[in-house]
Amino acid sequence: MDRRAVSLVVIGVVLAACAAPSPAAPPPSVPTAVLATELPATMVPTIVPTPTTLSPEDALMATIMAAPPSPTPAVVANLPTIPPTITLAPTAAAVPLPAGWWDSAVCYEVFVRSFADSDGDGIGDLPGLTARLDYIADLGANCIWLMPVNAAASYHGYDVIDYYAIEPEYGTLADFRDFMAAARQRDIHVIIDLVLNHTSNRHPWFESALRDATSPYRDWYLWSPVDPGYFGPWGQRVWYRSPAANEYYYAVFWDGMPDLNYRTPDVTAEALAISRFWLEDVGVDGFRLDAVKHIVEAGREQENTRETHAWLRTYAAGLRDIRPDAFTVGEVFDGRPGVLERYYPDQLDSYFEFGVAAAIIDAANTGNGARFTQAVSGALQRLPYQRWAPFLSNHDQERVMTTLGNQQGRMKIAAAALLTLPGLPFLYYGEEIGMTGTKPDERLRTPMQWSDVPGVGFTSGTPWQAVQPDYRTVNVAAQQDDPESLLNHYRTLIRLHTTNPALARGDFTPLAVDGPRGMAAFVRQADETAVLVVLNFGDTTAAGVRLAGATGLAPGSYTCTALVGATEAAPLEIIAQGVIDSYSGLAEVPPHGTFICALQPME
Repeated sequence: MDRRAVSLVVIGVVLAACAAPSPAAPPPSVPTAVLATELPATMVPTIVPTPTTLSPEDALMATIMAAPPSPTPAVVANLPTIPPTITLAPTAAAVPLPAGWWDSAVCYEVFVRSFADSDGDGIGDLPGLTARLDYIADLGANCIWLMPVNAAASYHGYDVIDYYAIEPEYGTLADFRDFMAAARQRDIHVIIDLVLNHTSNRHPWFESALRDATSPYRDWYLWSPVDPGYFGPWGQRVWYRSPAANEYYYAVFWDGMPDLNYRTPDVTAEALAISRFWLEDVGVDGFRLDAVKHIVEAGREQENTRETHAWLRTYAAGLRDIRPDAFTVGEVFDGRPGVLERYYPDQLDSYFEFGVAAAIIDAANTGNGARFTQAVSGALQRLPYQRWAPFLSNHDQERVMTTLGNQQGRMKIAAAALLTLPGLPFLYYGEEIGMTGTKPDERLRTPMQWSDVPGVGFTSGTPWQAVQPDYRTVNVAAQQDDPESLLNHYRTLIRLHTTNPALARGDFTPLAVDGPRGMAAFVRQADETAVLVVLNFGDTTAAGVRLAGATGLAPGSYTCTALVGATEAAPLEIIAQGVIDSYSGLAEVPPHGTFICALQPME
């Protein structure tokens, strides 16, 4: 989600035609005339129909005027339609996804505007991206996530004005179809950003609803005749005065992106129609769903509502009817315990794991391998097998190389940690060459640095955004033929992840490590394939490391054949119940070093 004027990252909406007492007095600076409905956590909302003799606005004002002065006044909100059925908790069993391409995929996030410019106007476009597909294929990535490509009002694309059209600066729908055909030729799957929580205030739906109270799109958005008097989850303004009438509309991120009202069935039907178009007519493989925790609001409860979970179940079922193999990954940026778990098991297919991303970076920065192992083990205990997406950073966050102090060793160990985990890992374009960037958001999304010429190989013109000052040394051309480069480190790890079944979809069994605090070790296995992974997050060489613990492997002697890293390793012995009693067969592991070996039974 693009974080605009405020630190955009949450949601809210207004109920509508429902009355309930406010549990607490509003802040002194907030008007007490009208407050949003706030429901008890254990109750399903009761719908109170507006009297037929009064308009919704008159009914609301009559209720306000009749309420006695009080620090906790009666509250009313206009509810345009009956809310969806609320399910208090997931009811389906948590199971792995059916087998599919996602089982052995690595996905590469691309901001089209910044990847490759084909016509010299300084703006990346679809023909430019298509021309660079061989680079992505050579990297080893077999999945691309495109940030928004729909026609939009802003550079970032998260304020859509036409869900069925391509952003004109990027090209045409024909260009997109050409891109899809070229990706298919290279066995690359494509998922696109689908922004369903809100539209642009320039979308024809909103423009019609704004100026015509009888518009068929009126109930596609949220309205109030007065300012409801509450703020958003991070204290931001969420109700904005209409420029066309004496009323207010709801927009959780900013006034340019009004929220859609999914309590109106036609809005859900349109969301599925849009999805059908991209899946069936255009042929994409799925969607990254933006800001999903904000989809349906319940008064002051503006994120992670029960209605949101119910809606996601409905949407996911609709996608399965359209195309059973459509893949979805959701953005739920919320670090509170227990929040992400509630989005499983019967809503979207997977979600980004922000906690593990933070743990990898923390381990690389502090040299504490145990923190990494604990975070991963915790995530795997909480979340269904393989149904989560690890990553390091994305378009909303400081680039990981910057967070790691521009230290290549730390970047290499972070990459190794990411690409040896279960799940579907995501990379942010330029991460593989160590591109840097800090806020504001535009500076996190600067042009891809292909070479050290003034246009960095991105454009023959002037880039839409100035490139990073380190472009002369941090670029693809400088690293292409260097076997020790970060780029080639990524290539090795990505190819291993996509071709080795144990690393692609195997289980994760952490081992106890007797050695420097920077060490972490685990075994992964699937089918007849098993690997031992040893990571040194520390700044010093690790010697005399001992490993122990259950592995899940059958008892016997195993060779340890290096796949990554120059460390030599003696055969290891697995005793009863698949346990390593004490293995000390590793040679030294260098600072920020990675050692991965294939475990094979000895004859």
